[in-house]
Amino acid sequence: MRVLAPLRRGPDVPARRVDADLVVLGVEVALVAAAVAVGVLLNARGVGLHADAAPLYASWRPHLGWGTPAALLVATGVIGWGVQWARTAGWGRLLVAAYLAAVAWTMSLALVDGWSAGFTRRLTPQAEYLHEVPRVTDITAMLAGFSARILDFQPHAWSTHTAGHPPGPLLLFVGLDRIGLGGPTVAALACVLVGATVTVSVPVTLRALGAEEAARQVLPFLVLLPGAIWVGVSADGIFAGVVAAGLALLAVRGLAAAAVGGLLLGFALYLSYGLVLVGVLALAVVALRPRDRWPAVLAALAGAGAVVATFTLAGFWWLDGYHLVVERYHQGWAAERPYGYWVWANVAALLLCAGPALGPALLRTAHASIGPARTVARRWRCPDRAPVIAWFDALRGAGPTMLLPLVAVLAVVVADLSGLSKAEVERIWLPFVVWLLVAAAHLPPAAQRLWLAGQVLTALAVSHLLWTVS
Repeated sequence: MRVLAPLRRGPDVPARRVDADLVVLGVEVALVAAAVAVGVLLNARGVGLHADAAPLYASWRPHLGWGTPAALLVATGVIGWGVQWARTAGWGRLLVAAYLAAVAWTMSLALVDGWSAGFTRRLTPQAEYLHEVPRVTDITAMLAGFSARILDFQPHAWSTHTAGHPPGPLLLFVGLDRIGLGGPTVAALACVLVGATVTVSVPVTLRALGAEEAARQVLPFLVLLPGAIWVGVSADGIFAGVVAAGLALLAVRGLAAAAVGGLLLGFALYLSYGLVLVGVLALAVVALRPRDRWPAVLAALAGAGAVVATFTLAGFWWLDGYHLVVERYHQGWAAERPYGYWVWANVAALLLCAGPALGPALLRTAHASIGPARTVARRWRCPDRAPVIAWFDALRGAGPTMLLPLVAVLAVVVADLSGLSKAEVERIWLPFVVWLLVAAAHLPPAAQRLWLAGQVLTALAVSHLLWTVS
């Protein structure tokens, strides 16, 4: 099994790398501080940021809650004991423990705001999906007429979140209701339980692609993800879980798994329009598969195609929905939110979701990828190798801990520059954040606990100083 070393080390490398890490950390702090300061100024001037605690979609409200001691207990356990245990524990037991710890961490952060306000009532506002569940009496008719109700300022227009997404999320909550699991508490619990599965899916993906040691190193960062604040509770936690599971199934051996992975990734297209960008992550996973690459592609395409065909035959055409959503987007706050602020403040929100370890981890990942990048460049110029074959070979050589986070960066950059994600990206980009954190495999093991402490402090600061909104 191929296991990637975090970094090549030389006699004078560690000091230089630590200095670089601190510089990047300083840049991160400065960026977040600037985004907060400019946000305060713009809000004071009445600019339509529609985010009282910009760059996060939240309001300033320092508070404590029942979840405070629980979050401290979970964080202490993971940092003090879990880090070492993750390196030596049996694989199955490790994944079970990581999942349970992630659920505990997510619930603890939610309960800082209280059981009702922080958990059971998160999905009950008029803008949320649950508002529409009682109004869906015929699922077939709902799918067939979904696009006609996307635009605002018309009778029977969908509520904000339902209109802003394909019918997949509403279909999930309606489905839960139809099988007797309706109501806001079950819906909130589903977000947490599905969202926490990223602590299983991401490591499984890395292990299947030959990087088990890296998977073990990344796992504590996934468990103590600051973005768990928005996993508990928003439907974007479900989106992240579905995407991660689809990519994991695409990575493991077997064409049946690839087909099911394709089904999940195809369904992800109907959870959020922005998840079309997951396609680049899927391509990266396929490129890294050690064998059966092209049969797996065909199996995954068949699975995804089945989902697309089902929704299309039911009367919902994805492209029609996308174009109408763009129009609906500019009927609301997006028309007022200034692109010039959010295009860089979004990055600050991303850092608060992913944590301060992200910048140094990506810097080290970029440094480690220089050699494979040079290989790509050489092979593109090689006259006796087809460029596509050379490209795939070089990608496989780069390894998952380099390729997956860098591809996730590409997806986030495209989403940011599109102008269709102005604010609220701390939850919207959750499906990409968990893959960005794969870069944590390149952080030095000796400093892992320090970086995890920074992740925890970020999560606790956000959850205790701000009142976040789903």
